[in-house]
Amino acid sequence: MAGGAGALFLAVFLACAVEGVEATTIVLAAGTARDWRSAGAGVAAALVALGVIVAVLGPAVSAVPLTALRLVVGGLLLVFGLQWLRKAVLRASGFKARHDETEIYRRQLAGAGAVRGAAGGVSGGRLRVDGYGFTLAFKGVLLEGLEVVFIVLTFGASQHQIGLASIAAACAVLLVAAAGLAVRAPLARVPENTLKFVVGVMLTAFGLFWGAEGAGTHWPGSDAALLVLIPAVALWALTLTAVLGRQRSRHVPAA
Repeated sequence: MAGGAGALFLAVFLACAVEGVEATTIVLAAGTARDWRSAGAGVAAALVALGVIVAVLGPAVSAVPLTALRLVVGGLLLVFGLQWLRKAVLRASGFKARHDETEIYRRQLAGAGAVRGAAGGVSGGRLRVDGYGFTLAFKGVLLEGLEVVFIVLTFGASQHQIGLASIAAACAVLLVAAAGLAVRAPLARVPENTLKFVVGVMLTAFGLFWGAEGAGTHWPGSDAALLVLIPAVALWALTLTAVLGRQRSRHVPAA
């Protein structure tokens, strides 16, 4: 049980850290190019919306029978995990460009700066909110936040440990947000491509584990089976990366 709880915490933490990096990049671009007060207001509004969504969805997810929940959640996690893993393998093998937070930040910054003055502000006494900066920050935090909510509810409900999943998500988001505010720059030094590879492995392994349990399979050792399943998925992904990397090197013309 301890091994399963540790794997759950790590999977949720890493997945939410990736979402936090992407949301923080968007907020930093909105604040830098437009207005920090407006970006902050957008973040606050998105957090309120997310709170309402959690209050509505949380009890509904918890009310679903555990077997059916694990089957559905396992299938969803397997789909998302294989998508993340596919992109990570293609990036690691050189078939797809690596995810560059610095470049994303520059594009968001350029886009926000290009419409400076085009998006009107809302004035009210001494308070003025820049509409574009507010919307950009709100959209970024809401969309990435919905991913975090999905991760917490699915992982937590499937193991009856929503509290542990929530703590892991909060730790990841707060850590990334604090780092972003401290440097006020994109978190380019965070190895996001590596994180996405690891998260893809974790999501795929949990998807296989819970999907099989939901279908009636009993894993040897119960939750301890994850300690074998996760390395097996990682080995499979690394093998695919190595094979694809060799194929690409054979087809790349010598300089």
